[in-house]
Amino acid sequence: MDESRRSFLKSAGISAAAAQAAPQPAAHTTHFAPAGAPRKLSDNLFLFEDTCNVYIVRDGGACILIDFGSGKVLDHLAALGISKVDWILHTHHHRDQCQGDVRAVERKIPIAAPQHERHLFEDAENFWRNRRVFHLYYVRNDFNTVTVNIPVARGLTDYSTFRWGKTDIFVLPTPGHTLGSITLIATVDGKRVAFSGDLMMAPGKVLNLYDMQVNYGGFEGVDLGVYAMKYLLEQKAELLCPSHGEPIADPAAAIVETQRRLADFYRFETGRPDLENMPFAVSRHLVASFQTTSSFYALISDSGKAMFIDYGAASGVHFNNFERATPVDGRIRFVEHTIDELRKSYGLKSIDVAMPSHMHDDHMNGFPYLMEYQGTRVWCLDNMVEVFENPRGYNLGCTLGEPFKVARSFRPGERFKWEEFDFEIAHSPGHTEYQMALYVTVDGQKVAFTGDALFPYADRTNILRHNIIFRNHVENDSHLKSIRNMIDHEPTLLCPGHGKPFAVTRELLLATEQHFRRQQQFFFDLLPEGEADFGLDPSWLKIYPYQAVLRRGRVETLKIMAQNYYAAPMKLEVALAAPGEWRIEPEVLKFEVAARSKASHELRVTIPRGWTPRASRFAIAADVVRDGRYLGQITEAVVELA
Repeated sequence: MDESRRSFLKSAGISAAAAQAAPQPAAHTTHFAPAGAPRKLSDNLFLFEDTCNVYIVRDGGACILIDFGSGKVLDHLAALGISKVDWILHTHHHRDQCQGDVRAVERKIPIAAPQHERHLFEDAENFWRNRRVFHLYYVRNDFNTVTVNIPVARGLTDYSTFRWGKTDIFVLPTPGHTLGSITLIATVDGKRVAFSGDLMMAPGKVLNLYDMQVNYGGFEGVDLGVYAMKYLLEQKAELLCPSHGEPIADPAAAIVETQRRLADFYRFETGRPDLENMPFAVSRHLVASFQTTSSFYALISDSGKAMFIDYGAASGVHFNNFERATPVDGRIRFVEHTIDELRKSYGLKSIDVAMPSHMHDDHMNGFPYLMEYQGTRVWCLDNMVEVFENPRGYNLGCTLGEPFKVARSFRPGERFKWEEFDFEIAHSPGHTEYQMALYVTVDGQKVAFTGDALFPYADRTNILRHNIIFRNHVENDSHLKSIRNMIDHEPTLLCPGHGKPFAVTRELLLATEQHFRRQQQFFFDLLPEGEADFGLDPSWLKIYPYQAVLRRGRVETLKIMAQNYYAAPMKLEVALAAPGEWRIEPEVLKFEVAARSKASHELRVTIPRGWTPRASRFAIAADVVRDGRYLGQITEAVVELA
């Protein structure tokens, strides 16, 4: 057996499972406690003023609690005829909402937390292990996170409905006070009630401003809060129950006033708030939204059905801050946008189809939402399907951490019809291998939807600009393939993935092609002779899936996938550097890859039933010999145990 594999992770160390099983030292507690008793708001709705407002929703002898404060509320429930707490539902992760959760855990009360802040409850200790304090420019107040892990029984997913007995509780994303904040909306005693956390405190008032700052000198939470209030207003709540301050009997007026003041403050400090981002008509049937984080386009047929090309985040503020707040195994948050404006102003009746210009999350973050809540089908170029349906499989830039199903895929060069429009789809690599160009005539214009392939320069009119991200899979002629198919199709209007649509001419595209030829020559000049593509592709050899979920006590399959850029066959020998207790067959995988082609071969992995890793997420590597030359552990995969 290979010694590097045998010795990997073999050395002594306490396993994560053993550490979690070890008794935890008793925490110091204080004698501090809130005064007073629960106050009745309606027959089955009560407010207890603690470190935050704790709301009690009663159903017979049972209840749910909205936020928990110090936990002192438990001592008052019997007086309300309540013998059981079915759930604690949190609106956000700050300690004033949940510092008493350890008491709930002791009583085995299940806790539900916002899905996008779940890790700040159940993985709080790891958060503190890694939270930077020196060189502090990310000033987001996640410092107000609990100090010990709190088990979460259920994540409260945006736009989902949490059912408790006969009560449906809608989960509305309302970032602002924190990036993962939610508002919980339910009918209680015949009245529509919104439990809004710290989105606002009173008409025109918020609890503080420092919680609304994420980056150095930024006012991101203010912008996000203004935007969130638009959607909270549409819920038509009859009672607003904030985490601090008094319940508000006229929510609409209070929301509008708070939104107005925050928006004025944001304009004073920064500029136009995202709430004012609006789409515009390119032509009768084509509507563009360019102020969203990536541009997206609505092609609206005479029937009112729409095809969306891309649908990412509402703005750069939304995307950039949610992206940074996403845990390692999570997915970036998405908040609905623009659809209302398309309905009101452009005749949208339904969103029939969504097509991604390419596989990057800033362009299709909203696709799962469209599928779940708008009944939208996703169509795409055939090479994107596996990335969307199994995102754990690859280590590519900007991959959305949520799988979703593709309803229909197309081969490069395939033509198809949707409503009254005729399309042709082309493979358009360069920015990423997983990118299309979509050609269609709309209102007399020959339109190309090109994703992030090409953009105009701000100060140059003779060529178009592009970008290179090697992790996206780039080959020496990728950009040339992309520009060549555009020259062949001769569009007159390019709809890019960022910015406004712009006119193009054949001369402009030809000049850009020459620019790309010069780029290709740089690749050849800078990289070893005959190995340019190996020097551009960090994943010419990969373990699949890249983020593997393996089970103990059963045979699992991993693949070694190789791409040969040589003009001659390539011989490979591959062995896994993995924990020594694992059984791997074969121990050394030997195979040949034909010239300028791909190959894939399987390894069978068996993990002993009783084996425990030193960490819940760890890496393995592939040790490689290519054509007799030892290259070392040139690629890796991340493993989690199911």
